Amino acid sequence: MSNSGTCAAGERSNRHDGACNAVLGAFAREEKKHRHASMAYAMTNSASCNEVIAFRRGKSGKLSRIDAFRTGGRGTGTAEVSNATPRDGVDPLASQGSLVLSRNGCLLFAVNAGSNSVSSFRVKRDGRLVLVDVDPSGGTQPNSLAVFGDLLYVANVGDAANNYNSNVSGFRVRSDGSLAPIPGSTRKLSTFSAQPACVVFSPDGRFLVVTELTTNRISVFRVNFDGTLSGPTVNFSSGEGPFGAVFLRNGVLLVAEAGANALSSYRIVSNGALCVISASVPNGQMATCWVAVSKKEHYAYVSNSASGNITIYRIKKDGRLRAGKNVSTTRFGSAVAPIDIGVSKGNLYALNGNRGSITVFNIRRNGRLKRIQVKIKTGLPRLGSQGLAVS
Repeated sequence: MSNSGTCAAGERSNRHDGACNAVLGAFAREEKKHRHASMAYAMTNSASCNEVIAFRRGKSGKLSRIDAFRTGGRGTGTAEVSNATPRDGVDPLASQGSLVLSRNGCLLFAVNAGSNSVSSFRVKRDGRLVLVDVDPSGGTQPNSLAVFGDLLYVANVGDAANNYNSNVSGFRVRSDGSLAPIPGSTRKLSTFSAQPACVVFSPDGRFLVVTELTTNRISVFRVNFDGTLSGPTVNFSSGEGPFGAVFLRNGVLLVAEAGANALSSYRIVSNGALCVISASVPNGQMATCWVAVSKKEHYAYVSNSASGNITIYRIKKDGRLRAGKNVSTTRFGSAVAPIDIGVSKGNLYALNGNRGSITVFNIRRNGRLKRIQVKIKTGLPRLGSQGLAVS
């Protein structure tokens, strides 16, 4: 357990609470759905006491704030994790996936970049959180998480003291939601100062993919039977600044590019090499960083923080991409900076990183977005908030 300093944890699990144990104990059957409240979660990233804010999703998808839950760790506040991104307090972790749910929605995981730790929560049926564990992340300044079954991997940026020695490190998730570091799982990325931006598992769990923002590379690790990693196979990104990433169910990988302001698609082959399907399809916007896909995976959505909008892409059956319309996250357009985005059922959610607000869209049958709410009273700081997980 890591030392959480002055930030005391809130409600903690007694590890024997029977309310969700039957659900948590079946990671091999994680695809099975369990009835939990429809929720959205975002993180304050506070440098004094990191918290996760919970929101209930109504029938239309609109949000109502429920409560705040301490992670037992600290964030970075408005301080950036490196010099690679603007020092403006918007997206200080420079990542996608700092807050993630398990596939069945029973567990929530959060990074604490200011105290170099990872927190795990049990999700109650009403969507409220119970802190289960806080563990060292295996490096410094963790900023992205990926979960597959009982495996959890975290990407660590590093810091100036260790020349930004970036890595990934793994944990087993026990049946009660607590974390057990996997011996020998920590692996370096392609080089020092690689600046991981997103870590994601392939749909079959055979590969772990890490986008490297500052090297313009994508490292692909093979996942071994014992949960450790082999590799990486280092691939050059189709475009500059690979950032957010997501796999489709058919194995196609989508990667947003913050430098190229584009979206690329790839297929992954058995040795971890990436084959480009659509190369850097531009959208004409600025700071294209985060990507999410619609439920049926016919559409991809990327947020452009410097343009204040979301771009819609059409995904063809073979993984080819076509850029479409742009939709502002608020009526003020470029005055806001949408960062993390997430999709659940018929709604898309966007965290506005320079407002502390969350925009809610309805996703229409043709993939277009209709803005239905800008949730202002969130409890999130105006600057510095991170992460968005929806169920």
